[in-house]
Amino acid sequence: MKKHLILVMLFFMGMSMSISQNGDHIQLEKVSDVNLESGQLMRVKNFTSKFIQPRDVDIWLPESYSEEKEYDVLYMHDGQMLFDSTTTWNKQEWKVDEWASKLMNEKVTKDFIVVAVYNISNIRWNDYFPEKAFNYISKEDKELLAKMASENNFDMTLNADNYLKFLTQELKPFIDKEFNVSKGQSSTFISGSSMGGLISMYAICEYPDVFGGAACISTHWPGTMPSDKNPIPEAFFAYMKENLPSPKDHKLYFDYGTKTLDEHYPQYAQKVNELLKEKGYTDINSRNLKFEGADHSENSWNQRLNIPLTFLLGKSVE
Repeated sequence: MKKHLILVMLFFMGMSMSISQNGDHIQLEKVSDVNLESGQLMRVKNFTSKFIQPRDVDIWLPESYSEEKEYDVLYMHDGQMLFDSTTTWNKQEWKVDEWASKLMNEKVTKDFIVVAVYNISNIRWNDYFPEKAFNYISKEDKELLAKMASENNFDMTLNADNYLKFLTQELKPFIDKEFNVSKGQSSTFISGSSMGGLISMYAICEYPDVFGGAACISTHWPGTMPSDKNPIPEAFFAYMKENLPSPKDHKLYFDYGTKTLDEHYPQYAQKVNELLKEKGYTDINSRNLKFEGADHSENSWNQRLNIPLTFLLGKSVE
């Protein structure tokens, strides 16, 4: 009997399954103590990696998950914030299961699963800051940033390249093997907010053959605490100018609000628009949307999550 079929049987029986990958023992189990509107949640506790610190990974499957068809895959950062507000630090959530189920049930999007990668709070910035973009900062500005970090006891060690190696070399092969998913670039997407928006942009630039689309929500262009004469945004834009993937087979979604931390983002909208246009993106394969009055929170993102989900995973109009 195929391992896929065994997995599905165990899943619905509420049991766990031990899986060996590259010599590692990975335990995949159903999550029972979670408040979901729809679907089921599987979890790998402390997913082992040779690249990054181990962390939990949740896999959300729609109610109708079946071995009879293949599913697209959406990888999302900050995985502990996506499904159940009763377990999050701020009692807010993205409502991913609600929106995904609604859009699939209404035949608005293709069928897909969600792979939710947890963050580790004290190194979240280090994992999510686009590493190679730092090369576009001048030597003088790097020294100034290092001095400020030292004065504030802030660790500026960058680890995004290893984080993306984990996603593409360890996690994706596991998902491709254990779930009935389409493995190609056109069926694989990535999304996150704030610093998670930055790492999503970075992922599709560094791995354009892996990811066909990225949704970068409330993208944190300042890269750190907003300040005057901040060299980091221009470094991001210089990196993007050289590395944005081809518009022929990629989709890019950006958005921003106007309140709390998001109030610092509208000033960068025109530059983002210019970069997208220069690269050849159009309204067909890109967005950079303003949400007036929206703040920097899961309660804002969950009110508009249907928009990036439909943009990335929407069914083609015949």
